[in-house]
Amino acid sequence: MRVALHTTVRAERIEEYEAAHRAVPVELTDAIRAAGATSWTIWRSGTHLFHLLECEDYARLLDQLEKLPVNVAWQARMAGLLDENHDYSPAGADAGLPIVWELP
Repeated sequence: MRVALHTTVRAERIEEYEAAHRAVPVELTDAIRAAGATSWTIWRSGTHLFHLLECEDYARLLDQLEKLPVNVAWQARMAGLLDENHDYSPAGADAGLPIVWELP
């Protein structure tokens, strides 16, 4: 399945956000893959972040990552960089953007 997400980085923290993503811990990327993700891309336009995630089951992926120490630490780090309009918990599994149009 494909999941599109929208988050917003704090304007004064863009450089720190991008630096963090140049050094995502291998333990975290391994855990994301093990939870069923096959790809995850993030684009930035100003403070707006657009994510495209491909995975087997997004709710299950979030559930599997929720309590992993490496993910808990990463989410705590991101919480200071992102505005509050994001939810990477199992409760936020329905936060994906709806498809409006797709080129067949």
